[in-house]
Amino acid sequence: MTSCAEQICENADMPLQPDDLLILLAVSHTGRFTSAAESLGLNHTTVSRRISVLERSLGGHVLVRASGGWELTDLGLRAVAAAEEVKRALSALEANDDGASRLSGVVRISATDGFSAYVAAPAFARLRRDHPQLSVEIVAATRRASQTRSGLDLEVVVGRPQVHRAEAIRLGEYVLGLYASREYLAEYGRPSTIEEVLEHPLVYFIDSMLQVDSLDTPRRLLPSMKDSLSSTNVFVHVEATRAGAGIGLLPCFMANLHGDLVRLLPDEVAERLGYWLVARPDSLRQPAVAAVVGALREATDAFEGRLLGTD
Repeated sequence: MTSCAEQICENADMPLQPDDLLILLAVSHTGRFTSAAESLGLNHTTVSRRISVLERSLGGHVLVRASGGWELTDLGLRAVAAAEEVKRALSALEANDDGASRLSGVVRISATDGFSAYVAAPAFARLRRDHPQLSVEIVAATRRASQTRSGLDLEVVVGRPQVHRAEAIRLGEYVLGLYASREYLAEYGRPSTIEEVLEHPLVYFIDSMLQVDSLDTPRRLLPSMKDSLSSTNVFVHVEATRAGAGIGLLPCFMANLHGDLVRLLPDEVAERLGYWLVARPDSLRQPAVAAVVGALREATDAFEGRLLGTD
């Protein structure tokens, strides 16, 4: 069987250097020459020069500029697949005496604020105990899945994503509920129906800046509630609700941690939303990324009761 490395060399004008493939692999992880250079212990001009040499070897461009950084071309995707073969071969040589491979490098993930703090961060801390050479970077953001994924190995988004040239993996679900502080209810009364809830101010996302359609759905249950305090950060929602800014539409796994918050009308308002993981197939083939995905799936499963508000 012809390997990826042999296939991409068929029309090469100059010898292909494995080191250049590994440099391209690093660039594909971050989307930037400077970040790739830092991870490799090189300077960015060396990275740029080696990418140019690689492109001359392959007879075409492996990278193209995108809004978020550098994105792989079709030729670049094939070259990265070959680079992964090289890296797997090197990992096999670096295996421990018991045959266990040492995971190393940097994996960058984008995820929502709450998921990052309560699911991803503890999962990665446990993973690093076994693989101390592995580094994970978390970009906390609530947004749609990117169509370019420049600079990211993985994304965790809310709602089933519509993506191209990527795989979407369902991680689990969480529940949004209505909460108010005990002091707020003592001052303004506890609503016993949806109609009474609508008379109170809402703490939730900024409507005009909300990018995730699934997070807009709960507003339809509360169409006439006026915004009291809005934010792009769910931790602000929780603290504003605790401070009495209004009735918050909050993730149960976050709100239930606070004894000063009371859940309202749980039978009427229990909006289930899905967490989905998005990644390029070439990223999922990398041992470090695959290990991170496994850690996320295991952590989400273990956290299910709290995510659904039943634990």
